Amino acid sequence: MRELPKEMVLPESMVPDEFPDPPVTPKDAATVVLLRDTSAGIEAFLLRRVVGMAFAGGMSVFPGGGVDRRDADADIAWAGPPAEWWASKFACPVPLARSLVCAAVRETFEESGVLLAGPSADSVVSDTQPYAGARKSLVEREFSFAEFLADTGLVLRADLLRPWANWVTPAEEPRRYDTKFFIAALPEGQRADGSTSEADHAEWRRPADAIGLWKAGERGLLPPTWMTLTELGEKATVADAMATDRTISKIIPKVIREGRILRPVLPGDPAYDRAVGHLDARPDDTLG
Repeated sequence: MRELPKEMVLPESMVPDEFPDPPVTPKDAATVVLLRDTSAGIEAFLLRRVVGMAFAGGMSVFPGGGVDRRDADADIAWAGPPAEWWASKFACPVPLARSLVCAAVRETFEESGVLLAGPSADSVVSDTQPYAGARKSLVEREFSFAEFLADTGLVLRADLLRPWANWVTPAEEPRRYDTKFFIAALPEGQRADGSTSEADHAEWRRPADAIGLWKAGERGLLPPTWMTLTELGEKATVADAMATDRTISKIIPKVIREGRILRPVLPGDPAYDRAVGHLDARPDDTLG
């Protein structure tokens, strides 16, 4: 695994002064990286979370969110790889795998307006405007995603998703998520609008350009977003990305304090094994 850049640091507000003991149990979550091809190369859809939000405020992220207990509804009309296949890819129980795929499609619709579903197992909606009211109701949890699909006669298109990664929030942080990352191509005719109360800006960016804005201090990126953009930046087309067969394992960053800086490190980094407990160091201590 490649190392994070040395300039990758975490906002002090994300990590408490004292190490949570025991660490907070991560909540299951799903994130979807929407992709499209352009003449300049592959682009990814990013949302900038509203400053002041409890988790990752001000950061540029991909659409996603926590699993809702109703995402486990077994009556959802489903096309594509079954839950057992997804469970094998993410090394998780089958019911959870089903919930994760449902959450991925639901959250993508809620946060970007992109709907990975269609009238049949081999079609996808090209205009999501007729479902704008339902989108708002889903955000407000007035009904479940399964009920929405049943009412509209739509089929969840699991085959439009591909598994990409599994990131777990560092144990040092008070809000933790065990997040499964998916990628998906923007369906023809649809557009991502970013009309969500959780974001104040939405944009399509080539991965290299998004990272460039981060380097210039114009965007905030967390380790999973930086790594995903870096990996996708190596793909020439969306088809290349979708055809990638990845072996997925949990990636759990750790956090070390270097002076007044909080730096995340990944397995393989020389500092990784000595990271635990470093948050107890005095702010004027410099480590490694």
